[in-house]
Amino acid sequence: MSLQWTFIATFLYSELAICGILMLPFISPTRWQRFFRSRLLNAMKSYANLYFNIFICVLVILFLDTIRDMNKYSAQHKHGITGINRELGTALTDVKLFRSQRNYYMTGVALFIWFVLRKLVTLISQQALLQAEGEAARKQAESATKAAQAMLEEASKASSKSKEDADNMTNEKDEILAGKEELQKLREQLVDAKTELKRSRLDLDVMKTQAEATNMEYDRLMKEHSQLQVRCCGTTQVYSYSLFYVSACSKLIFF
Repeated sequence: MSLQWTFIATFLYSELAICGILMLPFISPTRWQRFFRSRLLNAMKSYANLYFNIFICVLVILFLDTIRDMNKYSAQHKHGITGINRELGTALTDVKLFRSQRNYYMTGVALFIWFVLRKLVTLISQQALLQAEGEAARKQAESATKAAQAMLEEASKASSKSKEDADNMTNEKDEILAGKEELQKLREQLVDAKTELKRSRLDLDVMKTQAEATNMEYDRLMKEHSQLQVRCCGTTQVYSYSLFYVSACSKLIFF
């Protein structure tokens, strides 16, 4: 095998190995995306299209060369070889036809896998971006859900607080109404107390008037008693007058 076909075979085997590694299930697209964005690959990224096009051109040229060789040796095999070494020439033609066919399939598969490899890398990068976007959307949805839950909790707290305030206002209104009723009762009791006090004062004034009249009558009777004592000398008259005086005082007191 010549150098160029050795290179194509090595390139084909490398492509198959890289495709197998890229399709390993335990390596996530995110890790491949980090590897693709490494410094080494970023340094080669600016020349990636150039390298790809160069390899495409090389593979296409070799692929066309294998087609030419296949057609050439197929024609020789078809028409046969005349001469002394016919059998040896036929064998050499078959060997060259086999090698050209081998190189044809090898170059064609390498060219096909090269496109598959590029598409696979593109799909892995897109999947990694989609996963990153999905993760960001999930986190955003979780934050939005938490914010909505917080708002609902605040709304429920506000509603419960407003309900408590309404209950407190109702209780305050009830207390105010009860206070007004109690105040009205106290006012009525105050009016009754004032009426009773006025009546007591009137009774007291009447009693004072009666007491003053009693005192005046008592003083008058004492004066009369003194005068009678002076005028009267007899004991009997003094005694009878004393009885009259005591009975008069007792009547005035009980009155």
